[in-house]
Amino acid sequence: RNMQNIGNGNRALVYDGKIAGLYDLEETLGSGHFAVVKLARHVFTGEKVAVKVIDKTKLDEVSRAHLFQEVRCMKLVQHPNVVRLYEVIDTQTKLYLILELGDGGDLYDYIMKHEGGLSESVAREYFRQIVRAISYCHKLHVVHRDLKPENVVFFEKLGVVKLTDFGFSNKFCPGQKLETSCGSLAYSAPEILLGDSYDAPAVDIWSLGVILYMLVCGQPPFEKANDSETLTMIMDCKYTMPAHVSNECRKLIGEMLVREPEKRATLEQIAQDEWLAQGAQEDTVPEYLPLVSRQQVSDDDHTLIIQKMVNGNIATKEEILDALDRNEYNHITATYFLLAERKLRQHRQEQLQKRRPDLSLPVSSASRKIKLLELLCK
Repeated sequence: RNMQNIGNGNRALVYDGKIAGLYDLEETLGSGHFAVVKLARHVFTGEKVAVKVIDKTKLDEVSRAHLFQEVRCMKLVQHPNVVRLYEVIDTQTKLYLILELGDGGDLYDYIMKHEGGLSESVAREYFRQIVRAISYCHKLHVVHRDLKPENVVFFEKLGVVKLTDFGFSNKFCPGQKLETSCGSLAYSAPEILLGDSYDAPAVDIWSLGVILYMLVCGQPPFEKANDSETLTMIMDCKYTMPAHVSNECRKLIGEMLVREPEKRATLEQIAQDEWLAQGAQEDTVPEYLPLVSRQQVSDDDHTLIIQKMVNGNIATKEEILDALDRNEYNHITATYFLLAERKLRQHRQEQLQKRRPDLSLPVSSASRKIKLLELLCK
């Protein structure tokens, strides 16, 4: 496949730690076989972003196909609980994915700091958001295939978690089975490890079961000293449940960690589960979620943002409107949404100040609620 199709023809030069003067690249946040994730600053807005830098010269055909699917699926899945892809920049040797930056690390590190697991009320809040994200993916016939706490990122100021790393994701047709084995052993469903063709949604359900177990128990259900033991435990579906886990939570985990894929709970059943439904009416997270579309921007803000971009020589008004209409992933749309999200944060802060004049810290009520839950349950 031609990689140019990924970038919408949006090309750039990189020099002196800059991407064509559009982004200042800063420290490295993580690295893999052919990609590095760097912290960066969007020059025009000053907003911080994450940049995934992919070395195209190191890609074989399989890696190239995975990258194509990653970008394709991230463009499809614009959801408040999925890390946003702002822009794709294509150069001769590198591909740059400009991504939303989390401010609180990943869920794995968070779990490891809580020996014995999180309180069920906090675990429920996070798990509900992950289920929301995966439900949306599956409605668009996108399977993630690498669900694990390391791929769930905290956005502490918003009080939300978001799904990231769609490197193993793929489109699927309902009823049609997939073949490729991928993902991490400790989170992989038995049918993937057997090398059989498999039902796409069911493998994500299994991984959700592993994540919920980790949230409430503080460790993976199947991870052992060596891969052979781990594999045996997964195939036998054997795990030990600590005494402190409630019966309702045990039941939900048990309905996801089922060896036979056709007997696993569906996402609809999980969403209606008794344990997960507790406190759902008090879930204030959605009102604090970030932008996902132009429709959420008021006409006044829309006009102000366009004027600011025109004044800053980012583009003409016509070019901005055209890029938004075409749902492109270039520097025009990236700048627009970074400015729009800043406006949204400002409006929320003003609303909070009106409700709580004594509140001086820029923290959402959702975030405060989660912090309070953690304190109460310690």
